[in-house]
Amino acid sequence: MSVTKTPGGQMNRGRYAELKNILEERRREIMGQVQEKIRDVRTEGANNPNVGVLDAAESSEADIQDDIEFALIQMKAETLHKIEEALRRLDEGSFGYCYECGEEISERRLRALPFAVRCKDCEEARETAQQRDRLMQARRGAASLFIDMQG
Repeated sequence: MSVTKTPGGQMNRGRYAELKNILEERRREIMGQVQEKIRDVRTEGANNPNVGVLDAAESSEADIQDDIEFALIQMKAETLHKIEEALRRLDEGSFGYCYECGEEISERRLRALPFAVRCKDCEEARETAQQRDRLMQARRGAASLFIDMQG
């Protein structure tokens, strides 16, 4: 992305407005989805005549569905927090630059993931390192299990 900066380091107004608009539109979209989910959950609970008359299987299924709904709302809330952080970085002038290497994050990446904090290359390197760490931990866990079984 070519974020045009003036010699004083300020992002040009048109680019700032465009990025802010993308973030705010995503925030409005997610807020609407969260509010709709909450309304659906309330309506479903109020209009369900079977409350208190569920057998164990139905109750378990309802609990799983509730857990899924809660997880979805929680994920949306986390995304909202990331958007708020991105808006703060935009106001500070650090938005659109990679935390790791300091290079500009591509416009395509920011359009797809407007709260991205790393460029594609640094994010891929981070994910590869995390995957390697998880694999090493799993191997250590399996090795300690093997040692425990021998003792």
